[in-house]
Amino acid sequence: MFRNTPHLVNIKCIQSSNNPDPKLLKPITDLQRLYLSEAHLTSLDIISEANLTKLERLILVNNELRIINETIFKRLPSLKYLDLSGNPFVCNCSNAGFIYWVLSDKQVFVANTFYYRCSYPLSHEGELLLNFNIQSCFESVGLFCFITSSSLVLLTLVSSFTYHFLRWQLVYGYYLFRAYLYNGKKKKEGCADVYDAFVSYNVHDEEWVYHELVPELEERQGWKLCLHHRDFEPGREILENITDAIYSSRKTLCVISPQYLQSEWCSREIQMASFRLFDEQKDVLILLFLEEISSDQLSPFYRMRKLVKSRTYLSWTQARSHRGLFWERVRRALESGNDPTDTHDPLTANV
Repeated sequence: MFRNTPHLVNIKCIQSSNNPDPKLLKPITDLQRLYLSEAHLTSLDIISEANLTKLERLILVNNELRIINETIFKRLPSLKYLDLSGNPFVCNCSNAGFIYWVLSDKQVFVANTFYYRCSYPLSHEGELLLNFNIQSCFESVGLFCFITSSSLVLLTLVSSFTYHFLRWQLVYGYYLFRAYLYNGKKKKEGCADVYDAFVSYNVHDEEWVYHELVPELEERQGWKLCLHHRDFEPGREILENITDAIYSSRKTLCVISPQYLQSEWCSREIQMASFRLFDEQKDVLILLFLEEISSDQLSPFYRMRKLVKSRTYLSWTQARSHRGLFWERVRRALESGNDPTDTHDPLTANV
């Protein structure tokens, strides 16, 4: 409508039958006075959509404006006079910002503000708009902000604590659950084991594993072993590799040394293997001690100590003069689903 008259400075529209198009005033940039009375306005979109930086007088009398967003007036830097008489204002916290702006703004004169009355809700009908207690609204907002910020701080602290102290427990619990599902699927599908044994060892003992264990068990006895550095899939999460290795093998052979006990990953491996032992109620775990380790040294490792106290184990230190017999006992442990050792065997011991 005003595309060809962009330099209008005064518009007066009274008793419009329709709510004006919000983009009606967009072409006009020099407008200084705007009168839209009884124009059925329900919002101030017609103002927010326009570029009225030179507007000085705004008359919106007898419209249907209930809630006024005071931030719109920031788009009118030249505004000096505003009249919103005769509008059916809502007296609740939706208009708290507008009421505060009316009372505090020193640039704009808002005509007849002390006569603006409430139409909604019915409990406030007829009351003066400026008599509405906006303090309670700001207190509610303050309380909400306090609760929200406190919750965020608490959540941050809990998250930081969880990440710092319980991160591995949560990750481990997740992989235990995956292992449980994996094992159930394997049982249901009747999948065969890929390996005869997964060898759990610390890198410090790698030389013994590759020079003593692997040549004997793979080359001489013919067992198929799963080894970290050789058989783990590159690029996968370590715990995923561990889970697959344990549940793809008939047995888990733990090569235990002081360094093994201090290793976080080795701890995860024996915990997962022991979980499988308790879940399947089968002897899938073989403990092979490279060095003598006392009960006192095992005391911080509750699960390990419990396993050692409940079963016999293979001892490499006692096999110096009985190596043939030692490897025979390992062979029998790998073959059998029962307890691999005998309490009277000179190469085994009980704690």
